[in-house]
Amino acid sequence: MTPERTRAEERLDLVATLLLAVATVATAWSGYQASRWNGEQAKASGRTNGTRILAARAQGLAQAQTQVDVATFSSWVDAYARKDMLLADFYFKRFRKEFRPAVQAWIATRPLRNPDAPLTPFAMPEYKLQARADAARLDAEAAVSATGVLRDIQRSTNYVLAAVLFATTLFFAGVSTKLPTARFRRIVLCLGVIVFVGTLVWVAASPISLAV
Repeated sequence: MTPERTRAEERLDLVATLLLAVATVATAWSGYQASRWNGEQAKASGRTNGTRILAARAQGLAQAQTQVDVATFSSWVDAYARKDMLLADFYFKRFRKEFRPAVQAWIATRPLRNPDAPLTPFAMPEYKLQARADAARLDAEAAVSATGVLRDIQRSTNYVLAAVLFATTLFFAGVSTKLPTARFRRIVLCLGVIVFVGTLVWVAASPISLAV
């Protein structure tokens, strides 16, 4: 075995050792990040579910308020049709604060004489429920939060793939030390370096999550 051959093998051993070391660290880092982003996804899922529960409650409140408005309006119309103004005034005073402006605006359209008037106050733009607006806002927040959940899942998956690729680098580096010829060792090490560098560049451009 010539001295040149020995020096070449030593250089290949050094490259393989360095590749094993940095790939091991990179694999551990990728596994840690995958775990961190999985935790971020779990927290985001909890926030999303909480927001959806609040949206459902707000929607249920809006539906209940609408039912109250319909019931009191129907009673008021019935009393008004029977010309029982005392009872009609009784119901009118018990309209909810959010509903009364819509009724007043509807009466101003003179629905008994104006064929173009809305059929009920519920079709008036003045009929607005804060609970319904809250439900819509919370639904929108939940949708944004759900997008964040999917993003965190994708990031966790990406780091899992990175860990697999770094493990592949470890495989190439380990196998290279067992090959009989320097030529085959160079080829396998080159493959390992290519996989490692490509994965490292990808990971370097990926967001990270750190425990606080």
